[in-house]
Order: sequence, then structure tokens, then C-alpha cells
Amino acid sequence: MKKITIIFIIAFAMLSAQSKVGTSSAQFLGIGVGPKAIAMGGAFTSIADDASTLYWNPGAISRLENSQAMFSNANWLVDTNVNLLAGVMKLNQSNAIGIFFSQLDYGKEEITDLYNQTGTGLYWKATDLVSGISYARNLTNRFSMGGSLKYISQRIHNESASTIALDVGLLYQSLSEAFRIGMSISNFGSDMTMDGKDLFHKIDLDPDNSGHNETIVAKLKTDAWPLPLFFRVGISSDVLKTDAVRLTVASDFFMPSDDVESINFGLEAGFLERVFLRAGYKTIGDPDSEEGLTIGIGAKAYVSGFGIMIDYAYQDFGRFNYVQHLGLTLSF
Repeated sequence: MKKITIIFIIAFAMLSAQSKVGTSSAQFLGIGVGPKAIAMGGAFTSIADDASTLYWNPGAISRLENSQAMFSNANWLVDTNVNLLAGVMKLNQSNAIGIFFSQLDYGKEEITDLYNQTGTGLYWKATDLVSGISYARNLTNRFSMGGSLKYISQRIHNESASTIALDVGLLYQSLSEAFRIGMSISNFGSDMTMDGKDLFHKIDLDPDNSGHNETIVAKLKTDAWPLPLFFRVGISSDVLKTDAVRLTVASDFFMPSDDVESINFGLEAGFLERVFLRAGYKTIGDPDSEEGLTIGIGAKAYVSGFGIMIDYAYQDFGRFNYVQHLGLTLSF
């Protein structure tokens, strides 16, 4: 336990030393997923009850009560879409594995140039994606740990960049289940560099002289950019829990390597564990953030031994108006 704590302290110090605003690649990795987590303001590091936990804290998936499959969609900013497909398989009471695929789809647009102002008949498109596999284990009845190995890719027209990264997380649950503490570090990986055929150009090294090759093929050099490192610490508690009503309060401290630190806050009220009302507030302490209030609702039913959960979240995005998230979860 002491060694693990030291690792997280070192990582925390590394993030503090590297903190630079707007200097990383793969910005889409900072888009939160899962309607429940979004409705609770992103305060989800210490909560483990749906498959989106793979994104927030892979070390907590072994605490899920059942295996789950989840699909969610969000109509993101400027006509883009964020899609998530995630699954967690409980191997036994102590071990679980998960797989996930998340995509930010920018759509496509017709290409124009100087001579074809209305369009060339060709289209360009851009897509960001991350996919991976996770494993977590309950080391004791109170302590869980796990991680994810993931593939990250960004593509715009004929250029692309990709890399491999690692997420690590842990969850501590008090013996009385009065509170839970979660920690995670995301996106340990190598830098990303865009490459593709559009970087090749013909150049004339000495345009003022003749008698030499004027069509030498050169390749434009692109810089390497690091992945955004995310460090999260969260705490949650069921402040009220009866057979009919449960009220859960959660808070996360979020430290990214490419932005300022902030706090997320959320709460969930469950009625007979069938209907759920949620609310939260994101990026408290970040004066430049457009994000803020989040609200949501969920409903659960059991059909032929399967649990079906439908979740909806509404996220205020300031001058960008709002974003809606919708998700469907099947537990078995």
C-alpha cells in the first residue's frame, strides 16, 4: 500500500511540473463519457456501478456487481458526435476484464480549392478514437486496483497519428461502506506525430538559378506532441441509504497536464434503485471553462433476468449552449 501511494505522489509531482495550457495532442481524451458520470458532473472516480468506469477509473471495474455492456452517444460541439461502446465481464467476485471503444466523429466536408470554390467533388473527414482492454482485481475486501492498455489514433484527411498508452487506477472502500476513495492516472504514453502523403511536396532549392532539378521531393516535418496526462482523486459517500431511498454525494479533484486544476461535484438520488435523479457541477476553480451545471435522469428495469438501464444527461456548455448524452446499459 505504501509503495502504491508513493507512485501516485510521484505522478502527482510530475503532472505539476509539466502543467502547460494547450500543449498536448489527443484533446478528445478529455471528453468525459457515460450519461450517469456526466450528469454527476464528472465526479465518478470513486463510483463503480456502470461500464463507463473504464474511462474514469479502470481499477474500480472489479467492484461492479454484474457484467455489463454499454453504448452511449453525445451530440458534441459543432456538429460532432462522441460514441462509446464498453463492456465489463466479471470473471468471479474478485476479478474483472473490460474492453472499450470511444470515437469522436467530426463528419465530412467537401474539399474546395482556389479554382473550385463551390467544391471539387471530393470530401475530407476527421476522426479521433481510443480503444483498449482493462483488468482489475479486488486485492482485499476494501482495496481494488487495475489498469488499461489502450490504442489512441487521430486522423484528418490523409494524415494520421497513433500511439499506445496506459491508465492505472485504484479504489478504496471503507469497511463500513461509509465512503469510497478512488484515484486514477490516465494516458501514460509516447508522443504523437502526424504523418501522411500530403506532407510530401516538390520544391526548388535554388529558384534563382537554372540547370538543376527543380522538382526535388521533400517531406514537411511535423512536431511530436505529448498526450494529456490526467490525475484524478475522488471521494463519495451514501449519506442516506434506506430500502426506499439512497442519496450519494461525490467529489473529484482533477489535475490535467495541459490545463488548470479543477473540482467536480455530483450527487445522485435513487428511488427503490429503479429511478434515479442526478445533478452536478463541473470544473469548479477553472475561470476559463465553459462547462458548468449538469443534470440527468435514469431508469432501470429487469427483463428475463437481464437488467436494462437507460440514462440521459444534460450538460450546460456556456456559449456553446448545451450537450445531451444518452446511454443504454445491459447487465447480466
